[in-house]
Amino acid sequence: MNVLWLLMTCVSILFAIFTGHLEEFTRAIFDGAKVAVEVSLYLLGIVSVWMGITRILEDAGLIHRIAHLFRPLICRLFRDIPDDHPSITAITLNVLANLFGLGNAATPLGIQAMQDLDELNPDKGTITPEMMTFIVLNTASIQLIPFSVIGILASYDHPNPATVVLPVLISTAISAMTALLVLAAFRRVFR
Repeated sequence: MNVLWLLMTCVSILFAIFTGHLEEFTRAIFDGAKVAVEVSLYLLGIVSVWMGITRILEDAGLIHRIAHLFRPLICRLFRDIPDDHPSITAITLNVLANLFGLGNAATPLGIQAMQDLDELNPDKGTITPEMMTFIVLNTASIQLIPFSVIGILASYDHPNPATVVLPVLISTAISAMTALLVLAAFRRVFR
């Protein structure tokens, strides 16, 4: 991948030189770098705020109460996991973090869930059906409120950054259901 980026950069510089647009090219590089840093800091602020709110909810015990509400749904999806196993809580918290569009906050929970699921794995080094289901559910996660996307749109002064909420909810719900159905079909075909 590094070679590809280097090649694209060299070709861009050569085109800028041969077309006489080296000054615009240089300006665009610095403007792009400035915007990248600004957006990164803005997103860092959003993620920090929501991680803080999540920590407050966790310390207040509300996260586990919310997780308890979603537990029956998670237990239906993951039938081979014992009800009292810690992976259920990690999976539920990961799904909730993804539901609220906090992908960065969901990552440590996803890692914890996979480690917990691996404890149940009798054949270490192979993937279990529960692991497959979790990976699919995590990757094609339903997002109720995509805070990161709203934050990016707000950073670019979009007049109504929340307009993406309904399309994101619909598209992620469709993608998650499709992914789970495809996984179920593959599991039946390739037992």
